[in-house]
Amino acid sequence: MSADTWTNPLRDPEDRRLPRIAGPSGLVLFGVTGDLSRKKVMPAIYDLANRGLLPPGFSLVGFARRDWADQDFAQIVHDSVKEHARTEFREEVWRQLAEGFRFVPGDFDDDVAFDNLRRTIEELDQARGTGGNMAFYFAIPPSFFGTVVQQLQEHGMAHPPEGSWRRVVVEKPFGHDLASAQELNATLDGVFPSGSVFRIDHYLGKETVQNILAMRFANNMFEPIWNSNYVDHVQITMAEDIGIGGRAGYYDGIGAARDVIQNHLLQLMALVAMEEPVAFDANSLRYEKQKVLSSVVLPPRLDLTTARGQYTSGWQGGEKVIGFLEEEGIKRTSKTETFAAITLHVDTRRWAGVPFYLRAGKRLGRRVTEVAIVFKRAPHLPFTATATEELTQNALVIRVQPDEGLTMRFGSKVPGTSMEIRDVNMDFAYGGSFTEASPEAYERLILDVLLGDPPLFPRHEEVELSWKILDPILEHWAKKGKPEPYDAGTWGPESANAMMARDGRTWRRP
Repeated sequence: MSADTWTNPLRDPEDRRLPRIAGPSGLVLFGVTGDLSRKKVMPAIYDLANRGLLPPGFSLVGFARRDWADQDFAQIVHDSVKEHARTEFREEVWRQLAEGFRFVPGDFDDDVAFDNLRRTIEELDQARGTGGNMAFYFAIPPSFFGTVVQQLQEHGMAHPPEGSWRRVVVEKPFGHDLASAQELNATLDGVFPSGSVFRIDHYLGKETVQNILAMRFANNMFEPIWNSNYVDHVQITMAEDIGIGGRAGYYDGIGAARDVIQNHLLQLMALVAMEEPVAFDANSLRYEKQKVLSSVVLPPRLDLTTARGQYTSGWQGGEKVIGFLEEEGIKRTSKTETFAAITLHVDTRRWAGVPFYLRAGKRLGRRVTEVAIVFKRAPHLPFTATATEELTQNALVIRVQPDEGLTMRFGSKVPGTSMEIRDVNMDFAYGGSFTEASPEAYERLILDVLLGDPPLFPRHEEVELSWKILDPILEHWAKKGKPEPYDAGTWGPESANAMMARDGRTWRRP
């Protein structure tokens, strides 16, 4: 039996309707007290167990600087699951899962604690049948990665017993520029083989993101027009209606470009622009994404083709909200941008002359993430100007969140005796077409880690290529003054609108 996947002897291995179930395994979670662990990782583990996708002996080990016993840790997980799990709480599932909970107190530089961690893993192998298969989840700041990796190596946990595996899972940010990303990658790859390092980008775990590939390559109606002959431009937007909340310590000095564009939006762009892979496997997908990222060129005038802003006080959802500089923990002199917009070109035959506009921001008009493929106007319209005065360009909009689905915008005649053509929308919504709810992104990604299936995880080459794209923009902004202010509840600074207007285009209002 594979160490990764439990195999039903009656199952046809080619039948994708039956779920893949992780084989004997466990997970060590560093940073159990943080928001990420409590709101995402712990609930996702329970949801996987509730769906029957984890082995009966699955074990979860928490590591933190807390004076907790195993039962204290179990209570933390229980509370997190009750509040944030996607599936219903079932007592019998919880009891079986909780039997595999362990907690190891200590600091990251505490040798005694890591000795205890090693013994705990060995005890779980015997008591729970984890088979020596263990994933180490780093829900911690990148500044601690090197210390923890070194401790795992020195205490004999980085290299598995024969026939078993050890894997490490790291969360963004993957560095803060190219040099730091390369240093981080060297630290990880110096201990763990590259195929054992999983860089989480939770956007790649979303159903709609994966549906970009299904929509393009499973249907013959889209691919023939997916090129510069028909596409005018592409807009990729990630808008949030919230401020930074309690994340001042993380966000100040990072900003919207590093936090979102370098990873989420560039990955979305790569999926939209890539050529068809030879197979839907990790190496084939990465190869095509890397080709896109290595083909990206920046416009010559970054002052005219990028924009950045910082939200000020305003009205959001009928409430008065404070500005970024008034947020607790933010320096009043901070130059961190809360809005970023950039123009990119993919220098390939397919996309020559098609600009890709990427924008991300906080305290914008509403929460939405979408990819809009905007098509060129018809070369000839045999109608009067008044008949088509309300007709805009055709568009295919891929809605990533919150209302997952697709929208097609095209012109249709208005009922009546006169010829009048207006835009209409045709919608596909996941909730209206499928009875099964989409799994949360972290469910899919954690299961993929346990299965050793990495197609949705960017490799270090993709991370470094993304920084090569973004670094010149960040360096350009660093030479300028403070970001342009914009009112909370609006769609960003005026410079972002001016950026589009120079190209004769406008941003979509989702």
